[in-house]
Amino acid sequence: MDEGTTSLASAIGERVRTERQTRRLTLDQLAEAAGVSRRMLVNVEQGLANASVGTLLRISDALGLGLPALVEPPRPKPVKITRSGDGAALWTGDSGGRGVLVAGTGKPDVVELWDWTLEPGESHRSEAHSAGTKELLQVREGSITIRVADQTAVLADGDAMTFPGDVDHSYTNPGGRAARFTLAVFEPGVGLGHKPEALNG
Repeated sequence: MDEGTTSLASAIGERVRTERQTRRLTLDQLAEAAGVSRRMLVNVEQGLANASVGTLLRISDALGLGLPALVEPPRPKPVKITRSGDGAALWTGDSGGRGVLVAGTGKPDVVELWDWTLEPGESHRSEAHSAGTKELLQVREGSITIRVADQTAVLADGDAMTFPGDVDHSYTNPGGRAARFTLAVFEPGVGLGHKPEALNG
């Protein structure tokens, strides 16, 4: 992991540990609620893992936080500004593509705003998010192929699409030049079904 990735992993780990301890959850309880291994959770808390977006989503949902709250430090002011280059790069492709979370809202109805770049030949697969999740995407440069469950669509510059995020989906750049797109993810009711009492049962 490079310095930026290491710093982000450390900050995420500290936040996960603090939130888990605030809720009086053991590592085993949170791992079970999130559907991740205890070893993965330990690595995340220690800042040793460059966890996938899917893993971070499961952990943040189990804590009732939402992904934006997990990757950014708490701020006392209602206005949040993310300067260019300061977003949380939560996915990096083999050829240098990136998925950067640039803004987000708090629970219970979480909205995430992403800036994605896929280099030629790169693909990002996403498992189904929580029930009711919606995604909106607009291509800003290049062309991408989006697969949602058993449907496939090809989008070019300026094309936009809305689709359910609670089914498996993927984004692929089959072209010869980099593709860039903006993605908004709406995840309703984060934390409403993850009360600590329920996790202890």
